[in-house]
Amino acid sequence: MRAEAHVRRSVAAELQRSGLSTGAFSVLVVLTTAGGELELRTLRRRLGWSKANATEVTAALEQQGLVARRRHASDRRTMAVGITATGAELVQRVFPSHADRVSQVFAALDEEEKRSLASLCRKLAA
Repeated sequence: MRAEAHVRRSVAAELQRSGLSTGAFSVLVVLTTAGGELELRTLRRRLGWSKANATEVTAALEQQGLVARRRHASDRRTMAVGITATGAELVQRVFPSHADRVSQVFAALDEEEKRSLASLCRKLAA
């Protein structure tokens, strides 16, 4: 638990300097890697979030102009979330330093330890 908290604090501090929470950054990265837009339920599933949490974070991102939410024309019950040009620019600017921070945090592990940790995390997340 201490290790997880240390990693989380270190990564969060880096993102906070860019005005993002880890959750907000996660949304932006998932949307970026998905081609720019996803249904809210798909986004929730990929992040492992509740409906309330996903709605709250995407609403805040929308207020910042980083995503746009819209109802699907064919099914008004379905919400789509798309990254805006401003959001995409922010990801492009922040991601390199974020990746560096993550690398620094895990630099204490050798390659075999990193593979073992990744394997254990996959098992626990299944």
